[in-house]
Amino acid sequence: MSEGIKEHCGLFGVYGHKEAARLTYLGLYALQHRGEESAGIASFDGNSVYSHKGMGLVSDVFDEEKVSRLGGHVAIGHVRYSTTGSTTLKNAQPVLVDYSRGTVAIGHNGNLVNGAILRAELEARGAIFQTTLDSETIIHLLARPEHKNFEESLVFALKQIKGAFSLVIMKEDQLIGVRDPHGWRPLCLGRLGGAYILASETCALDLIEAEFVRELEPGEVLFINKKGPRSIKPFGESKRVAHCIFEQIYFARPDSYIFGESVHLVRQKLGHRLAQEHPVNADLVIPVPDSGTPAALGLSHESSIPLEMGIIRNHYIGRTFIQPLQHIRDFGVKVKLNPIRELLKGKRVIVVDDSIVRGTTSKARIKKLFQAGAKEIHMRISCPPIKYPCFYGIDFPTRKELIAANNSIEDIRKFLGVTTLGYLSVEGLLSCVSCPKNYCTACFTGDYPVPFGGEANKFATEYKGY
Repeated sequence: MSEGIKEHCGLFGVYGHKEAARLTYLGLYALQHRGEESAGIASFDGNSVYSHKGMGLVSDVFDEEKVSRLGGHVAIGHVRYSTTGSTTLKNAQPVLVDYSRGTVAIGHNGNLVNGAILRAELEARGAIFQTTLDSETIIHLLARPEHKNFEESLVFALKQIKGAFSLVIMKEDQLIGVRDPHGWRPLCLGRLGGAYILASETCALDLIEAEFVRELEPGEVLFINKKGPRSIKPFGESKRVAHCIFEQIYFARPDSYIFGESVHLVRQKLGHRLAQEHPVNADLVIPVPDSGTPAALGLSHESSIPLEMGIIRNHYIGRTFIQPLQHIRDFGVKVKLNPIRELLKGKRVIVVDDSIVRGTTSKARIKKLFQAGAKEIHMRISCPPIKYPCFYGIDFPTRKELIAANNSIEDIRKFLGVTTLGYLSVEGLLSCVSCPKNYCTACFTGDYPVPFGGEANKFATEYKGY
């Protein structure tokens, strides 16, 4: 994947299994691609709530001893990439609080476009926030005293927030899943024997051998307790469905089933369409691993140009590493990806990637491929030019940093140094999904389904004092 696009968050929840926390730990492993900054699990055993969270990968945060301390038959888990709030332990999720109606834990995937406004209003009334997460706003809304019970409080809170939100909530002996009325972020329901599972993606169900039941519907709130699941639709008249198209292009794992279709097969179709829109004579098709692989496969099939793994990815990169000597340039590119010189030498190569954001990383990769001996490099991108920032949970840069917002495709081609450059058209992209009208394409078109004020800043809630 190209530089600048960051993962969202991954959600997992279990109700009715004696090893709920252990299953959640495994589920988070399967969802690690959705966030690498922090991981956390909260559980409930009928009497007490347990919680552990920390910075880093799931394998960094949890070990056998820590998981074994998380007792109970209910658990929720979260892996995080921050789209709102900074990268600190206090912002790790699930957010867990005790209040007048008991204990509640919340994990959030998405971004609230009115989060800063709601926070300012709550603080003006005396609310004290412990984190800079927009998710904490939901808890403060939940705690309002005028409602008869938790369900009424939850419905009130959900009706106040706007934007993208899939939630897993643990309210003592109850697991709750929520999708916003536009359905931006995925969330699905599974079964494992008598237990119920909530997960951001079906690949997490596969790992624990749970049965996929269905995706939660946009605007659905699903309560799961000892009586089983019960669903309500509190948002009133149906809103415009706006699934995030980047789930299909990049975010979701290829082995997941998202928004009613196989992610891998959608990405293959993107490659087929790319070959039709931008044909070129070449010797090899090579993907930028791993995100470019399914589209490269589709392009290879459609063009009958052989696919080769001409760039090898190092899968064993930690979050930190000792910086190299100054003369080793482009280290960040080199440590992740390395070309196979013998394969590329003297060849006309089609390089397939999922996106270009700023263009700097792509430029460094292209330079390396030419240095490895490629004669021509034809770059093909399996999405349209990204011209607008996202305010619903993708950490795109501001518009001035997006290379396609400020440059023509020919200018971008010259900047990258490639022989030719071809992006998939918006029409071509939407032709590869079964329900085109149900997708948000604001980052390509500027057509935002939910309005917002100005260019959002993910650190808008950070303390600015001294």
